[in-house]
Amino acid sequence: MAKLKKSAKQAAAEKKAVKQAAAAKRAARLALGTAESAPAEPAAVPEVVDTDFDRRLQPRCDELKWLYCELYHGDEAAFGYFLAMLRRCWEERKAPLREQDRRREEQPGWYRRRDMLGMMLYVNAFAGNLKGVEEKLPYLQECGVNYLHLMPLLESPKGRSDGGYAVSDFRRVQQSLGTMEDLEHLADACREGGVSLCLDFVLNHTSEDHIWAKKARAGEPGYRDRYFFYDSWDIPREFEKTVPQVFPTTAPGSFTWLEDCRRVVMTNFYPYQWDLNYANPVVFNDMTENLLYLANRGIDVLRLDATPYIWKELGTTCRNLPQVHTLSRMLRIACEIVCPSVLLLGEVVMEPVKVVPYFGTTEKPECHMLYNVTTMATTWHTLATGDVSLLRRQMEAVCSLPKEFTFLNYLRCHDDIGWGLDYPWLGSCFGQQEVPHKKYLNDYFTGKWPGSPSRGELYNDDPRLGDARLCGTTASLCGVEAAVYEQDPFQLERAVSCDLTLHAWMLSQSGIPVIYSGDEVGQLNDYTYHDDPDKRDDSRYIHRGNFQWELAELRTDGSTRQGKQFQGLRRLEQLRAQEPCFDSRADVWVEDSGSNHVLALCRKLEDRELICLFNFSGEFVHAGVQRDGCWSELMYGVHHDQIRDVELYPYGFAWLVRE
Repeated sequence: MAKLKKSAKQAAAEKKAVKQAAAAKRAARLALGTAESAPAEPAAVPEVVDTDFDRRLQPRCDELKWLYCELYHGDEAAFGYFLAMLRRCWEERKAPLREQDRRREEQPGWYRRRDMLGMMLYVNAFAGNLKGVEEKLPYLQECGVNYLHLMPLLESPKGRSDGGYAVSDFRRVQQSLGTMEDLEHLADACREGGVSLCLDFVLNHTSEDHIWAKKARAGEPGYRDRYFFYDSWDIPREFEKTVPQVFPTTAPGSFTWLEDCRRVVMTNFYPYQWDLNYANPVVFNDMTENLLYLANRGIDVLRLDATPYIWKELGTTCRNLPQVHTLSRMLRIACEIVCPSVLLLGEVVMEPVKVVPYFGTTEKPECHMLYNVTTMATTWHTLATGDVSLLRRQMEAVCSLPKEFTFLNYLRCHDDIGWGLDYPWLGSCFGQQEVPHKKYLNDYFTGKWPGSPSRGELYNDDPRLGDARLCGTTASLCGVEAAVYEQDPFQLERAVSCDLTLHAWMLSQSGIPVIYSGDEVGQLNDYTYHDDPDKRDDSRYIHRGNFQWELAELRTDGSTRQGKQFQGLRRLEQLRAQEPCFDSRADVWVEDSGSNHVLALCRKLEDRELICLFNFSGEFVHAGVQRDGCWSELMYGVHHDQIRDVELYPYGFAWLVRE
């Protein structure tokens, strides 16, 4: 009996060894880096639901498998690895995050509350490092911020980072800003304080210093398949016949020759940013795991950078291809399974007809939120022209969308302002030609146009195409800088009014309003970047200057322009949080105000109605809408017996609610 028992033990041990050897062999096939994919057994829908992971996976697995196998030609082994990776990431998710997942599952529209207020900032410019940001959380909460977007902070090479968008390690923080532990500690503090933390996730490319890129450059097997490598210019030249250039002035072309390995690599943005090949399932598997790694550090919102670019196909523009939506949908499903409290924010800098598809559908959603880029650009166009016709047309399109589609609304951000306006419509209705109109806008906002109070600078100016983008802070573009420099109190009052009116307009739109750090105290352009060799060629640094805490110290002094701007903005934000008509469930539409200088936006929730009027001209204007009854102005408490003919100050506004 003892001998038989020993043999049984040996058999069991041998069987276990065979399984371990097979698993090791599978893992070794693609053991090519830090978070590499390895084939696994074909996956099946779990029969027993005994964890939150299984409960969430079961209703989604069929769709996920169908999408994955359609895109990756039935590669069930890669899909099996993908599911195993999702389970592993869920198992690594700590208890407070799992509790938040369950809570937000019960309130899926938690981020559509009318008291949501965002702010975006650079860690180093705002507080030096991540620990400094955590120390400044009381200030952010005083600003009313409950959605904090930290600009790129993952490891990237100095001088070749594109502002942090050339990531060399998705799991390390830039050394000067702190550590991943510091980031997780900040995320914990934010969560305890009711602040959701947003971080950029660069989908389209890696830095040439990333371990994958280094191994690809060295010719290690499997790594060049993660990028687009060619041994001659034949195919790259075919691509460039149809692919638009992203930066035709500062980084022309879409490919770069690598002399050391005698190869051409695709680089749509800058030569040091190598485009990833998402036709390779290893890339999708590992990038998804990197995304979930950040989610497990406590990040609530992941901004998917350059989303439309991530699928490449010869003979196309390599923009907005159908496969991009397949990838976006799979990322959404992955998050719904592993971390349903995490939101995906799509960075889609396109006209509305190309932006909306990135929401997906109500049945099969993709991104939770998108930037309202076109409305932002159209707002500045409206300020320069004093005519609201295009903005009204833009808002008619936005207001017609399902209420579940959530936009992030903003006036300024880290990037430039591109004039992606509806030029076919402007041409047919107003005879506006694209090139001269863009020149007018840029002349106006750089102060070259006679009488313009704006002060900005151009980015990627291309005289051949008559095109350029605009940089500058909100205050400087509204005329505050010029008024301060000229010591003109009348012009300063008008410029501050313009600044507040634009913020009131942003807050009136449906979605989440996001302030750019410094705008709350009217921070002006920072021209010191001209003296920095690492920044002088990128005029976007004019609005990326260090936060001026001496300005913030004046925020409680109503006699200063900083106090007027801070207190005025806080009053607007508080009113928005209190007023039921700003609820995401409200019906929203635009009406004829009787003046082409004034936009009339109407919001109604049940029997309560709010009329928002915005004067985009520097003149006193009479305008309104056809309504009976008595109305109160929320901001200043003025009563109106009628609102068919309301006098608006130059660059003034009114939020009117029926008494």
